Amino acid sequence: MTHWDERYRSTAPEERSWTEDEPLESLALLDALGLEPDAGVVDVGGGASRLVDALLARGFVDLTVLDVAASALAEARDRIGEPGPAARVEWVVADVTTWSPTRTYGVWHDRAVFHFLTEPSSREDYVRVLLRATDVGSVAVLATFAPDGPQTCSGLPVERYDAEALAAAIGPRFALVRAERVVHTTPWGSTQPFTWVVLQRVD
Repeated sequence: MTHWDERYRSTAPEERSWTEDEPLESLALLDALGLEPDAGVVDVGGGASRLVDALLARGFVDLTVLDVAASALAEARDRIGEPGPAARVEWVVADVTTWSPTRTYGVWHDRAVFHFLTEPSSREDYVRVLLRATDVGSVAVLATFAPDGPQTCSGLPVERYDAEALAAAIGPRFALVRAERVVHTTPWGSTQPFTWVVLQRVD
């Protein structure tokens, strides 16, 4: 069982620092893109996030949620309802750094996966998969802890980024088109500063 499987199995949503009742920042950034409902969206590290619920409610029809923790995806499927709306989502259990996507997406969304990649080789693998999963014109929406954010999460070390450093880590084939600083409040009231970026693939 992976670290993340154990975390999801042993905790309730309100005991997880990353829980959001509503994924407001994700939705705001996706809304700003003016996406059509048939835009292909992959939520990398989506786990039990409620983003997929919100996108289904908005009529999106091409959704993929990827997470290393099967228990997290099962929680999301059960919450949404299967059979039912959850059947319209592709659920992928995989480590994003070793995933082999079989298609490309218009939007790659990652809230708080990339900052766990503390080794350069893991970041290189991530970018390699990102490039396989996108085309020129595709957009990547990423969030990591900001430079003054936590140094660890769930017992694991993280890398912290400002917008320019995060864009540089993804590389020159993506251009930075938007950046925001957002402070997330955990279910128990502590705060975590995040850096959010929207990157568009240009090459």
